Amino acid sequence: MELLYGPIRDYAWGSRSAIAELQGRPVPSDGPEAELWLGAHPGAPAAVERDGTRVSLTDLLLAEPDHWLGERVVDRFGTRLPFLLKVLAADAPLSLQAHPDADQARAGHAADAARADGQRNYVDPYHKPELLVALATMEALCGFRDPGVSAEVLAAFGVPALEPVLAALRAGPAGLREAVRLLLTWPATERDALVAAVASAPAAGPDAELARELAAAYPGDPGVLVALLLNRVRLSPGEAIWMPAGNLHAYLRGTGVEIMAASDNVLRGGLTPKRVDVEELLRVLRFEVLHDPVVPPLEVAPGVATWPVPVEDFALHRVTVGAKLPEVTLAVPGPRVVLCCAGEVSADDGTGAVTLGCGQAAVGTAAAVGPLRVAGAGEAYVASCGLR
Repeated sequence: MELLYGPIRDYAWGSRSAIAELQGRPVPSDGPEAELWLGAHPGAPAAVERDGTRVSLTDLLLAEPDHWLGERVVDRFGTRLPFLLKVLAADAPLSLQAHPDADQARAGHAADAARADGQRNYVDPYHKPELLVALATMEALCGFRDPGVSAEVLAAFGVPALEPVLAALRAGPAGLREAVRLLLTWPATERDALVAAVASAPAAGPDAELARELAAAYPGDPGVLVALLLNRVRLSPGEAIWMPAGNLHAYLRGTGVEIMAASDNVLRGGLTPKRVDVEELLRVLRFEVLHDPVVPPLEVAPGVATWPVPVEDFALHRVTVGAKLPEVTLAVPGPRVVLCCAGEVSADDGTGAVTLGCGQAAVGTAAAVGPLRVAGAGEAYVASCGLR
């Protein structure tokens, strides 16, 4: 295996401490650090060293696809790494968003070819299911909650203009689409007043606090009210949320390890200055109640946990080693990316061991001769393809 150097994305909502602390750099960082990317996505590919020069992992895959990816991955996904591993660190809410399924992504990308720049929703023809595992306490919005509960929450604000939305929600899950449509198509000239009325209402409790927080950051954005239709989740370290296609979600704050299919297709529904295509979002969203969005870790062997997901693009395992269990062997196929998130570990796939400190990563090819061995005293996350 060899060291992998990932770029950091400086989105405005990012933390100035979390990723820097993970990597042992001075805090605060010079600017917001939102995401550490560890993959071969063309938007921000990671790199490995060759003769003292860092070379893009994307270029290496294209030059030697069978060596890096293996025949099975190339046959299934083409000459690209099908997953992207990230560290996500949010100090402010991200946009309300959802992602298309594979068929929607292919069709949408083909249709977008005829559209002007700035009017395209699909930057690539791939789906983007995601799994997020909390490294520290993390708060997120994930999936629609019981619409009857949402109706009670909105009614507590005492805003008469919301009556049509309340009526749709009181119809049960069948009314979710209409409730979301009403909010996202609210007349532009009336949005400021509606959001301000909700934010200034004398309501109490966590939903009222969330509405005021979001309205302060995004005044006049109807996404503030759509957010109140979702499950609010507080993840403890090791707990995860799974976000399949059509799942409306947003991260509020916290730090986690995120793995996803390697795509950048995002359909936004609010809490953002970026483009919102309401018609396309409504077409992609799944208006289903998600009763329990939290996924606990599943221990599959001593020192090894995973979060099973129903896709072939990726799998994620957490490996914990120490005095009582100094080494773990993991039989997952290459290519693999290993990220150390605590302590110090060594990773060896039969091609040579790499020692990783906290916040460092390594990559191994499909041509590795053996299983992955992780040793030392620490915690590492292993990303691999999910093909069985």
